[in-house]
Amino acid sequence: MAKLLLIALAVLVALALLLRWRRPVWYWLSFGIVLAVVRVRFRYAAVMEACHLTVPASRMRRALARWMKKPVPQQRVPRLLWIRPTRTGLRLRIRMWPGQDAFEFAAASDRLRHSFGVHQVTSREIKPGVIEIALTGYDVLKRVQMPATTERDLLKIPLALVEDGSVHYRDYRQVPHSITVGAIGTGKSVTQRTLIKELASQPVALVGIDCKKGVELGPLARRFSALVDNPDDAADLLEALIARMEVIYDVIRRAQRISADTPDAEIAANIWDLPEDLRPVPIVVTIDEIAELALSTKKNDPRRDRIVKALVRLAQLGRAAGIFLDIYGQRFGSELGDGITMLRAQLTGRMVHRVNDESTAKMAFGDISPHAVFAAIQIPNERRGMAVVGYSTGEWVRIRTPHTTMRQAVAACNKYAHLVPDIPELARFGPLLDLAPVRAPAVAEAA
Repeated sequence: MAKLLLIALAVLVALALLLRWRRPVWYWLSFGIVLAVVRVRFRYAAVMEACHLTVPASRMRRALARWMKKPVPQQRVPRLLWIRPTRTGLRLRIRMWPGQDAFEFAAASDRLRHSFGVHQVTSREIKPGVIEIALTGYDVLKRVQMPATTERDLLKIPLALVEDGSVHYRDYRQVPHSITVGAIGTGKSVTQRTLIKELASQPVALVGIDCKKGVELGPLARRFSALVDNPDDAADLLEALIARMEVIYDVIRRAQRISADTPDAEIAANIWDLPEDLRPVPIVVTIDEIAELALSTKKNDPRRDRIVKALVRLAQLGRAAGIFLDIYGQRFGSELGDGITMLRAQLTGRMVHRVNDESTAKMAFGDISPHAVFAAIQIPNERRGMAVVGYSTGEWVRIRTPHTTMRQAVAACNKYAHLVPDIPELARFGPLLDLAPVRAPAVAEAA
């Protein structure tokens, strides 16, 4: 009997090790959660004390101990309100003692990670005096698997998986404009294709500027209302978008009809306050490489000035008119010329893939968090699609986008090609879908 128990135990241990190696999600759901809960329950008080997250006993208790000549009371441990298992880890809700703050727990995240034996620890303040610590049981960014069900809404799409197992959403109504920076081969194109693939099924207009001869956005052309592949056409397209924006503002102004008996909720200030029959279609503008638009060999280039001026105006005024910007580039610094710093200040969303130098990360996160800058330059080369996202509040997270192939993005754009809206201002910039047969270059023929 004992021999059979030993064999069963050995098989169970071998199965656990195999799952941990090949299927970390299954291992966590079957073995990891139980072990982690037991570990947290038994080690909690000792870990809090070892990580210097306790506070001295109250003055009254210490005074009573002195008067009664008893031992000094022990340090008070923050109260553990509850433990909640998740698909990727545990969440601990903790009530802090007076005198503690959330920064102490954030600063101790590495010590907590080692003490509890988990892959990652992050913390955030829920309300005054209460924080939530997220323990991630395994490396969820090693093999990205998005949850089967995610929240979706107009202009709100699931984009990537966060290091704590939650889903990172791109919400254009909350963050209207964004910049994505990264070196060559870091996954910017994957992020771009994922966004376009998810937006293809929504009632929005897609506009693309791809000055690499359209090699990135060209295959997705059937879903685009406008697509240009050179700076000259880009300048005209951006000015056409400004003309469209001014027309939309006229519609909003006419629909306001402010009078003394008009309820506050019916006063329109953007397209979302308009009735559905008057609401214009939202427009998402994707710019594949900002340097191709902002760089110029001339000292005073009128075309460049037109482009930058138009981009700044769209970034400042486009949100209320339903025009949103997604800008991609390898760098986004002042070396691109006048107006770039002003444009960057209007781009609320900041995403940085692996970069080759610290200054590039500082361009995006220098005004957000120095820790985000350090995290961006530490992304491994083999983690394509991994990035750091920074928020204006100073918070930042690591994310990784699931791999979206060009074929998947093309299939989605072709499937929803019938959703391309009719926008008169952009009609002349419509993509050319009937392409001529491809011939090999003359150099290849000569060879």
